[in-house]
Amino acid sequence: MKYCRYNDNRIGVVRDDKVHDVTSVVDALPAHRYPFPIGDALVANLDSLRGEMERLADAADGVPVSSVAFLSPVANPTKVIGVPVNYQAHADEAKADAEVSVAARRGGIEEQGLFLKANSALVGPSEGVAVRFPDRRTDHEAELGIVIGKTACDVTYDDALDYVAGYAIALDMVVRGTEDRSMRKSVDTYAVLGPWLTTADEIPNPDSMAFELTVNGETRQKSNTELMIMDCRRQIEWASSFYTLHPGDIIMSGTCEGVSRVLPGDTMHLEFAGLGEMDVPIRAHG
Repeated sequence: MKYCRYNDNRIGVVRDDKVHDVTSVVDALPAHRYPFPIGDALVANLDSLRGEMERLADAADGVPVSSVAFLSPVANPTKVIGVPVNYQAHADEAKADAEVSVAARRGGIEEQGLFLKANSALVGPSEGVAVRFPDRRTDHEAELGIVIGKTACDVTYDDALDYVAGYAIALDMVVRGTEDRSMRKSVDTYAVLGPWLTTADEIPNPDSMAFELTVNGETRQKSNTELMIMDCRRQIEWASSFYTLHPGDIIMSGTCEGVSRVLPGDTMHLEFAGLGEMDVPIRAHG
């Protein structure tokens, strides 16, 4: 199943090239009082709600995907986790470009460690990216987004994918500079997820997915997740050994070579095998 959040916080099931409104399914979510449980309630209850979502989709007339504005399919993650230098070709280009890699942070993934992006940076493709500092370089980084489906702590490598709700196309945007990576990657709109969440059962092997990013029609990044240094299972295992993962938490699994600057007026187009495609416009902040 593919489900999305769109327009004015509507919930939809995507079938072929149409979105079927299933927003009334939120009425079946458990009622809570303050303090509310942390994490994304829809993702946490996806298994129990899926049958009703499919039934509602059967009964709803679809509208073209081209006619809706896609928000992030995850509304309330507790954290967005980034995996650095997870493709060797990107590690090589980073070492060759002082703007991309600060010397003190050079080294392998486990030397650098995971980093966190503020969940306030999260947007959907229709919201676009707002370049915050026009005098500095803002780069695109196309990635596989892994969405956690249930609470995970100290999970084993073999069991790791059992904790995945689904996958989505992710953009780990970054403003280049000397500040800590988490600061430069937490700018508002610098974490893009979409256009929908594809449930894990539809992706038999997340470690073999081709993807491509173009800017104004020019290919900038093109690779396959099979080239990741650290595979999806290990990312989940490692992250959950440091902190508890909650439903809706997102792991942005690292980018390939070809990162480059974008400017207001540009349009990024991303395609990911098994996940679909999306356009993300670039605008100026303010």
